[in-house]
Amino acid sequence: MHTDPEIQPLLEMMPRFELSAEALADLRAARKALFASMASALSDRVERTDHLIGSGPEVLVRVHRPVGVRGPLPCVVSMHGGGYVLGSLDMDDLRFDRFCNEFGCVAVSVEYRLAPETPYPGPLDDCYTALRWVAEHAPDLDIDPSRIGVAGISAGGGLAAALALLARDRGEVPLAFALLECPMIDDRQITPSSRLDGLAVWSRESNTFGWKAYLGARYGTDDVPPYAAPARANDLAGLPPTMVITGGADGFRDENIDYALRLGQADVATELHVVPGAPHGAQMFPGTRVADQWNSLVVDWLGRHLRS
Repeated sequence: MHTDPEIQPLLEMMPRFELSAEALADLRAARKALFASMASALSDRVERTDHLIGSGPEVLVRVHRPVGVRGPLPCVVSMHGGGYVLGSLDMDDLRFDRFCNEFGCVAVSVEYRLAPETPYPGPLDDCYTALRWVAEHAPDLDIDPSRIGVAGISAGGGLAAALALLARDRGEVPLAFALLECPMIDDRQITPSSRLDGLAVWSRESNTFGWKAYLGARYGTDDVPPYAAPARANDLAGLPPTMVITGGADGFRDENIDYALRLGQADVATELHVVPGAPHGAQMFPGTRVADQWNSLVVDWLGRHLRS
């Protein structure tokens, strides 16, 4: 796959890891390395409060809101990336430092449990617990309950897509929008892009590991519900307005394009963008053309939904 020439040398400088079923120690090392890279200076214009919610088990959420801005405000419920096996809600801090002030919104980051320690449906249950808590506590959080949306990157995008399906079917929390950035949504790995070797950032082998960890004994069977792998959903009607953005050099490219096409065919207001030359996680390379294009598209779409 063609990767933007500006990105290629940056990819070669990144620490390389491959996740496999035979090397759980690699997963622990990758988690440590990722957590160590998250420390960054944060704005004092955004207030962050952590809450333990739910019961058996409790879920940690972080509420970000712009200082001195009164509501009720629109809200983004966000799930971090990491292939269902990596990551933390700390990954959302920098982007919501920007978004909360730029859009005048509240953002809620979810610390869902990770696989393989907690396979499906545990992580999705955590995300739904957070979504329902936001809706039920909207007055206390100074949130407009009619303007709650979901968002996520990679596995977080997969969870956001699954959450949209689950919220539609349970009918408890109406969603205003869904932002799906390079979502991880198809466990079958049957598209041409998902079967390529040498994929940057998130390889075919790591993708297989992530899905095996998340699905457990369901992996490789037909007993995989659409709430676990949204690409398997046959009925996409009635979902909220959705943006799907993916990279031209991402192994998820084809499954993302197909999902966006089927959303449109189901009469869901859908916007699809494929950023040429962008590998998985293109947002990690600030200042490059692909990252700037990606972020501009996200900010434009999200702004239209949060400012309206």
